[in-house]
Amino acid sequence: MERIASFTVDHNKLVPGLYYSRRDGDTVTFDLRFKKPNTGDLLSNSEMHSVEHLIATLLRNSEDKEAVIYFGPMGCQTGFYFLFDNRLLSLEGAIELLKEVFTAAASFEGEMPGKSAVECGNYVNLDVDTGKAVCKFYADLIADWTVEKLSYD
Repeated sequence: MERIASFTVDHNKLVPGLYYSRRDGDTVTFDLRFKKPNTGDLLSNSEMHSVEHLIATLLRNSEDKEAVIYFGPMGCQTGFYFLFDNRLLSLEGAIELLKEVFTAAASFEGEMPGKSAVECGNYVNLDVDTGKAVCKFYADLIADWTVEKLSYD
């Protein structure tokens, strides 16, 4: 059986950042790494869930919403994947979009999007302040990110 692309990356060398993971046809996958793998320092379920609700909502309400395919957490609890249509959004545009939405999420005002039993299967572990804090960390981390920095070392 072939190894999937993400398993070919040496996770012992990964540090928090924004990386080009793969391309499948017109779909590009970005690796949004928040934590250094294999250190025991992981995102909590509430952090992942809260970031997911904030960022997915902002991405799907952005001017580039037609290019957004998916945003969601990694099972290893160290980051997120962002998939987008490269015909509708360039690599540069995707980086700028992520900078915009993480900055907006860091200062988000109001109730957590999707925080009800009708809208979410585990709405009780959503916390807007938790999500905002994690989004601020990542917004600051990628503030100066460029296409040249997208490659895994």
